[in-house]
Amino acid sequence: MSGNTSVIARPALENSANPAAPAFKPRDLDDFPVVDALLDDLGLGPFLRDSLVAPVGRNDSWAGQTVGGRRVFVKRLIGPEEDVRARMGRMLAFERFATGLPAAALRGPAFLGSDEENHLVVFEYVNGARNGAELMVDETFGEELAEQIGRAIGLLHAAPVAPEAGLDRSVPPHPPLNLLRGMSLPLFETLTFAELQGWRLMQQDEALVQAVSALREQEQHTPRVPSHCDLRVDQFLVLGDDFLVTDWEEFRLADPARDVGAFAGEWLYRSVLDIVTTRGDTVFLDAELTHELVLSRGVAKMQRLLPLIESFWHGYRSTRPDFDAGLPVRATAYAGWHLLDRLMAGGSRASRLSGIERAAAGIGRAALLAPEKFATTLGFSKEEV
Repeated sequence: MSGNTSVIARPALENSANPAAPAFKPRDLDDFPVVDALLDDLGLGPFLRDSLVAPVGRNDSWAGQTVGGRRVFVKRLIGPEEDVRARMGRMLAFERFATGLPAAALRGPAFLGSDEENHLVVFEYVNGARNGAELMVDETFGEELAEQIGRAIGLLHAAPVAPEAGLDRSVPPHPPLNLLRGMSLPLFETLTFAELQGWRLMQQDEALVQAVSALREQEQHTPRVPSHCDLRVDQFLVLGDDFLVTDWEEFRLADPARDVGAFAGEWLYRSVLDIVTTRGDTVFLDAELTHELVLSRGVAKMQRLLPLIESFWHGYRSTRPDFDAGLPVRATAYAGWHLLDRLMAGGSRASRLSGIERAAAGIGRAALLAPEKFATTLGFSKEEV
C-alpha cells in the first residue's frame, strides 16, 4: 500500500465478553479500501463485514473482527489536513512514549499500527469494557477507581521526557481566548443558536475574559509535563480492576493542571446535572425548583460527589508528590473552564441553552474567577499523603 505502516508493541488489556454498546452503521469499506489494506499489512487480515459496527465519535471508525480472528478498532482521522497531521503526530508520539511508561501509568488500548498517509490508526478492540460515563450515570464509578486514575495520571505527569522524544510543545487551543474576543463570520454561520447564546454570554463578561487571559498567561510559566489534554470520563474504558483511556490526539507537554482540572470538572458538571434528578436523594422531591432550592440542592449534590475528586487527588499526590505549589489553584480554574466547555458542547446539540446548563456555567465562572477560594472546597489540599 502507499501509506507508511508502523507498528509499536503494547500489552493488551485482557478481553472478556462484549456487551451491547451504542454504535452506528459503519461507513462502507468499499469506499475506503485502505482500511483492509492496512489490516492486511499488519498481518490481521481484512474485516469480516458482518461483524462491523461504528462506535460513536467525531472521526470515521470501524470495530469488528478480522479474517485472522482478531477484534480491532480502526479510526480514520477527519478534518482539515494540517489539523489531522498534527493530531496524528501527537497520537503516534504518545504511543512511542508509552512504551517506556510504568505499567500503572495512564495508557490507551494496545496500539497495533498506523497508516499516516491515509490518517488511519488501529487498536486492539477492548471487549467487555464500560466507559466511565456509563459508570458515572449508574453510580458505580467508585472512589477506588478515582484514586487509581489519580495515581495513573500522576505517573504519566511524572514520567521523564528525553530531548529526543519529540513531544509537541505547543500550547493547547483551549480555553480559546481569541474566540472570547470575537469570531470570524464563517465560524459564526456554523454555530447553533444555543452556541451563539453561550459565546455571547462569555464575550460580554469582561471579568471572565480577563480570568481566562490570566490563566493562559500563567500557563506560559508553569512546568510542562506529558499530558492527555482532552480528558473526559467517557474516554475511560473500565474492565474489572483495570482501565484504559482513549483519544490521545491532544497529547503533548502541557500544564499538569489541565488533566487534574478536567477530571474534577467532570464531577462538578455531573453534580449540577443532578440538581434536577433524584440521584442521591432520600425522598422524592416534588417541588418547583426556585433559585434558592437550586442553590441548596446544588451544594448537596456537589458534596455527595466531592469524595471522588478527593480520592483522585489523593492518588495523584501519591505518585507525584513534588507538584508545583500553584497546581491546585490552576486545576480549579481549569475545572471551572471545563463546565463552560460542557456548556458549549451541549449547545452544539440544542437550539437554546437550558436553565441547568446556565447554572453549570455560573458555577464554572465562579471557579474560574476565584480559583483560590474553591481549591480547598474541591479537595485539592496540599497536605502530604
